[in-house]
Amino acid sequence: MSEQPKEGDLQVWWVPQVPMTAFTVAVPDVATGRLICQVLADYDTFQFENNVKPDYCNAGGINVFEDGEWFDYMEDEDDV
Repeated sequence: MSEQPKEGDLQVWWVPQVPMTAFTVAVPDVATGRLICQVLADYDTFQFENNVKPDYCNAGGINVFEDGEWFDYMEDEDDV
């Protein structure tokens, strides 16, 4: 992110090949974050199934900015 995050900001983090450094992208809401994570996972699967990369171990999720730090976003039953 280029500007300072604010309380409650959300971002998707994604590591396309562990142990690489994650890249992040700001998202406006959790639903968009979920969609982006699903698209990235589907893209990694597509690359694997079409021999673009021989193997992979990816990881990703949504972070929320709270108390001056990024934390893993934890969904509760109301979010699902």
